Amino acid sequence: MTATLPKAGAPAAAPPKRRRRAPGWLAVVPLLAFTALSFGVPAAAMVDGAFTVEDQATGVTSYTTGNLTASLHDAYLTALLGSVELSAVSAAVAVVLGLPLAQAVVTSRSRTLREGVLTASGVLANFGGVPLAFAFVATLGNAGVLTTHLGLSDKGWDLYSFWGLVVVYLYFLIPLMVLTVTPALEGLRAQWREAAHNNGATTAQYWRHVALPVLAPTLLGGFVLLFGSAFAAYATAAAMVGSSVPLVTLQIADAISGNVQVGQENMALALSLDMVLVACLVMAVYLPLQRRSARWLA
Repeated sequence: MTATLPKAGAPAAAPPKRRRRAPGWLAVVPLLAFTALSFGVPAAAMVDGAFTVEDQATGVTSYTTGNLTASLHDAYLTALLGSVELSAVSAAVAVVLGLPLAQAVVTSRSRTLREGVLTASGVLANFGGVPLAFAFVATLGNAGVLTTHLGLSDKGWDLYSFWGLVVVYLYFLIPLMVLTVTPALEGLRAQWREAAHNNGATTAQYWRHVALPVLAPTLLGGFVLLFGSAFAAYATAAAMVGSSVPLVTLQIADAISGNVQVGQENMALALSLDMVLVACLVMAVYLPLQRRSARWLA
């Protein structure tokens, strides 16, 4: 067969049209819309209310910084500082106790023990609220089982105090620390330890000069993460101590229930904005530390 040649001067056949693909960013539009509705609208309402004050005489609303100014004075400031102190102490203790526990899990030769501890840590890290408060009240409360059998009340133990809350918070902060630092511990290369030992370094010197400097961003990032988790906790403290320990979350609950002065109806929103600002500061510290740790352990 002979191929038919196009006639001289005839236009060449047009190449087949390619189907135009939709831009990749269209795939995330539903997620962005959901995020805007779930977080953006409440955040905008919170900011608007935090800066809004209603005149009791005329009922006219106006924008002012009076709510935020009041939220940083007197009992509100005490509650904010109390939450920061409780979160910082609880997070620091959890980091100190969680690191050796995670190291023991990583170096364990028992796969069953490793998987069991990590699974339990995942469960306990999300266990809180009223059930956790009830468990500690039944165990270490004034009439708790251990308090009665060990005579802890005679030794000055008080569950319904600042340090009592620290102990309760450690119940879910230590497992969270184990989950956070375990991948970093797995990233420590065996060659680093061998090189340190070959050069005459002891185990303590290896941890001081090699392991801890490499783990420092992860540890600081874990501290910041634990701080944020403790800072946002509410139900456990509310069920245990009520208003005996000043915390900003408890102050927000009181403000929502109407326990505020006249003209401060939006105080709960102002206190919530204070918490959001602290959370943003925490995330601003956590994300760079996380990226730096990932570069070392990649």
